[in-house]
Amino acid sequence: MADTSGPPVVRNPVSIAGAWITTLAAFAFLGYLGAEAFGLLDSPYSGLLGFAVVPAMFVAGLLLIPFGMWREGRRRKQGNPAWRWPAIDLQLRRSRIILATVVFLTLVNVVVVAVAGLGVTHYMESTTFCGQACHEPMQPEFAAHQVFAHSNVGCVSCHVGPGARGTIKAKMNGMRQMYLYFTGTHNRPIPVPAHGLPVAADTCERCHTPGHANRDTTRTMRTFADDEANTESANEVVLHMAKNHWHARKDITVEYVTTDAKRESIPYVRVTDARGQVTEYFAPDTKAPPAGETRRMDCLDCHTRPAHTFSPTVESAVDRAMAAGEIPRTLPFVHREAIAALKAEYPSQSAATEGIKQHLMGFYKDRSDGAVQQAVAATTRLYTTNVFPSMKITWGTYQSQMGHSQLTGCFRCHDDEHKTRDGKAAIRQDCALCHKEQ
Repeated sequence: MADTSGPPVVRNPVSIAGAWITTLAAFAFLGYLGAEAFGLLDSPYSGLLGFAVVPAMFVAGLLLIPFGMWREGRRRKQGNPAWRWPAIDLQLRRSRIILATVVFLTLVNVVVVAVAGLGVTHYMESTTFCGQACHEPMQPEFAAHQVFAHSNVGCVSCHVGPGARGTIKAKMNGMRQMYLYFTGTHNRPIPVPAHGLPVAADTCERCHTPGHANRDTTRTMRTFADDEANTESANEVVLHMAKNHWHARKDITVEYVTTDAKRESIPYVRVTDARGQVTEYFAPDTKAPPAGETRRMDCLDCHTRPAHTFSPTVESAVDRAMAAGEIPRTLPFVHREAIAALKAEYPSQSAATEGIKQHLMGFYKDRSDGAVQQAVAATTRLYTTNVFPSMKITWGTYQSQMGHSQLTGCFRCHDDEHKTRDGKAAIRQDCALCHKEQ
């Protein structure tokens, strides 16, 4: 007959371990809530730790308690004696040495695991991890990120939303991408726009304040001819910043429905102004809000390539490089020759590096100054930050909805064709809305 006497079945190593894990997890969760309340945690992965890992440990500890009781009860029914704590006689020098060794090694292990965990977390937040862990598919995004204004902004700042929900969503998406990478089934090129990104209020607005003062900004676009002197032309455009950013004002809500993955087709727009008045606009042959993706308009609907900008054409890339002085305009016909070198077909970036060098060095074979070497280096950089044969990315693969010079941009809605039901009002296609006449 089973021995039912002795200590309760809850006294067993598994249940006791579960009780300790549950208790420590509870204190850790309370500590996390306190640290978050005081703004001491700014890592996007802290939410994953506080609201996913720690609660999971709490639940695991709770489950261990009844499991240990069941296991201990089963042992006793089989005629085994009740589990008892091991006797440690601290009067013995050997016992003291063993206990001290166990405590010391435990502390060392805790420190090692904690430091390693922090190191892994910080590495996973780094742009290097995001851009180079999956080298081929992310190489274009990584290269473009390094040479533009957001190069000092980490990937997680824009791609991971706040809190545990944003972190878990990003990690689940990362696991899907990792599977595609290791199986070689990822898209070439990566499709855009990227769906599922956090809203601008949780990313862009950490640094940028929505809305702008009533001021104008002048931008000068410089182009160069293919003649010997590389003749320069300048075109100034004045932008009304307050009007351009009207869509992002806090007191204005612009919602739209798009019926294609690239968000090019927008048959329905709904505007709620500062007074709460709602106005609906419909494209021709649209009588009601259609089925499709519904979005509230934010920064990313116009600034579609804010951190991964690629040149839409060879000509625009060379013009910008010459305007910045990267390609010396003193070289005769350099505009024409740089474009010719970049437009040639190359099977890889290494082949392009050699091909561009041969083309320009061959054309300027009678010159020995540093200007030619500078032109070769700058032209090569234009290729290696815009064209990636292995990912089937070339000039114009990725374009921006900013303005209307590359894609349809503003004219997706501002076309004089989106009208109210009664036809009395339309979303105007009026240059003066955004530009100052010269």
